[in-house]
Amino acid sequence: MTDRSANQRRIAEIQQALRVVPGLGGWLFYDFRGSDPLAYRVLRLDQTRHVTRRWYYWIPAQGQPVKLVHRIEPHTLDELPGETVQYASWDEQRTSLARILEKAKQVAMQYSPLNAIPYISRVDAGTIELIRSFGVAVVTSADLVQRFEAVWNDHQLDSHRDAATKLRRIVDESFAHVGASVSAHPPLTEYGLQQFILSRMEAHGLITSSPPIAAVNAHSADPHYTPGQNGSARIGAGALVLIDLWAKRPEAGSVYADITWTGYVGSTVPAPQSEIFAIVREARDAALAFVRTRVAAEDFPCGWEVDEVCRQVIRNAGYEDRFLHRTGHSIGEEVHGNGANIDNLETRDGRRLMPRTCFSIEPGIYLVDQFGIRSELDVYLSDREAIVFGQPLQTEIIPILS
Repeated sequence: MTDRSANQRRIAEIQQALRVVPGLGGWLFYDFRGSDPLAYRVLRLDQTRHVTRRWYYWIPAQGQPVKLVHRIEPHTLDELPGETVQYASWDEQRTSLARILEKAKQVAMQYSPLNAIPYISRVDAGTIELIRSFGVAVVTSADLVQRFEAVWNDHQLDSHRDAATKLRRIVDESFAHVGASVSAHPPLTEYGLQQFILSRMEAHGLITSSPPIAAVNAHSADPHYTPGQNGSARIGAGALVLIDLWAKRPEAGSVYADITWTGYVGSTVPAPQSEIFAIVREARDAALAFVRTRVAAEDFPCGWEVDEVCRQVIRNAGYEDRFLHRTGHSIGEEVHGNGANIDNLETRDGRRLMPRTCFSIEPGIYLVDQFGIRSELDVYLSDREAIVFGQPLQTEIIPILS
């Protein structure tokens, strides 16, 4: 199949999805100097291409797509099907755009009302105003983006299963390495543990966008702590160790797995840490059970609903102000994907979870200057199931014995 025929099929799939939405005239893509990476991903365009002028691509629910491109860059969208319209002046651009949209009453764009979902808000306010000046209503493309950006194929599911299995193995290898290094000279540090995890990822044939988190004691209360090469804490007896690791296979199209585990260097985990972990685990498992129940009933919840179930457990335990982030994020070819997030804190994510998408559930409680506990798993949704790979799941803080 040629790239052109593959693109034609992609546009046909998009049009089919558009026709399901009542009143929607089509999907308008717009970009200026890479301002909308989602447009390139959904349309499968080369994101490294040098483009210096504004372009638009109109996909109507019915009929032929239209490309609006600048005369000095007429080949910008050549691989996409549809009529090509060229402009040079700003007035010509506006006149042409108004003519292209003259039959549309409502169009979808990468826009989120009140910037509720910033991952979707890629089109600037001025361009939204321009489209509205034609008498056209602009609605969010959030669910459309999720449909064409976050839904996995079978290859991607296989790659996630493989990555999750290997990351779970690396967790065991990492805690064993900590145990073997307790009395080492020089002592193992957070940075040294991070580098060990990176070496095991390479050995298992995985790549990552950024180094994993390896945090000890008070540093584990910083959700995005990054150990430095110099000055990171040593890992000795009595240390709480949190590791958060994400990776994927290197081939094109592969998707991430992302998990977090905690261990304690010693035979008996202190009661305060065990008690906090028990709350976090209960919250994690409550969210997972809620998703499983709803999906089994073919009633897929919104991201914010799952966050609320998880957050309520921590709220009831009296630690609401110590749960500093959303419950989870979409997972895809990037570790933070473009589907629905499990979030009613940082945003109110009203996108409904979809079959063949994946997201993390990772509640945490962070006691500043003491320690933090987070437990993270990934949930893949089929048509009727919520599946977690990388078993077994963590049920208690792992004693790390030297």
